[in-house]
Amino acid sequence: MCQQPAIPLINHNIVFYGAGSMAEAIVRGMIARNVVESGKITMLNRSSNERLAELRSRYGVLGTNAPEQKTEALRTAPVIVLAMKPKDAAEALRTLGPLLSPDQLVISVIAGLTIRTMQGLLGTPQPIVRSMPNTSSSIGLGATGIAFSKEVGEESRRTALNIFEAVGLTAVIDEERMETLTGISGSGPAYIYYMMEAMIAAGIRGGLPLEQSRELTVQTVLGAARMVQQTGEEPASLRKKVTSPNGSTQAAIEVLERGDFFETVIAAVNRCAERSREMGSALENELR
Repeated sequence: MCQQPAIPLINHNIVFYGAGSMAEAIVRGMIARNVVESGKITMLNRSSNERLAELRSRYGVLGTNAPEQKTEALRTAPVIVLAMKPKDAAEALRTLGPLLSPDQLVISVIAGLTIRTMQGLLGTPQPIVRSMPNTSSSIGLGATGIAFSKEVGEESRRTALNIFEAVGLTAVIDEERMETLTGISGSGPAYIYYMMEAMIAAGIRGGLPLEQSRELTVQTVLGAARMVQQTGEEPASLRKKVTSPNGSTQAAIEVLERGDFFETVIAAVNRCAERSREMGSALENELR
């Protein structure tokens, strides 16, 4: 018996206004997980025909820089994903506003830009989804924070969740918590990479070859994350299980404690959130 192909979760057009690496990651995830057919995705950017040709060839999406076609795509698409650089956002939003009808959903992956500011630039109380994905979305293991404006209906909420669930985990939060989320998952991969840098360096200084030290570090971090995920146990509980009294792991943990490791990480997350707020305020002042 011939099996019927699965019906895509989303059966309408989606326009990506911006065609950078994050937009590509989301598109790749949606197509791979059959969230939407590639022919229903249109990608736009400012001027790079070469980039659009690359995306058309790679994923089978549509892409254009022709002004009339861009305008028509933005005017008619039920969902528009804003994925341009922050410096280009004001001009793009002011141009976009007059084209929109009240039922079109706008999804933003622009860091630091609040729903209030976006609606102000559009000149209309448009349904807006503000998101903060992280770079692991590019391999389908992202963590994305999502906040909704009050104009977003239930169907549009589901559409937004379907889009970001294609590239990893999603967390719906109040918008005022977006900076805290940025400090944990938005910038969090960098903290882990920094720790990995140190572990690799320690291995090399201890006499291991670079490649071996790197492989051991990568597998250790991957295994630790999977242990937390698959066992459901708290990190503190798992840590205690591998930390024998007066053992070598305990000696290592004591060194980290003397360096105030726990509170330093918390301070780093808090400073990241604070800096995110500062950058968001500066960006909004520039856009006014």
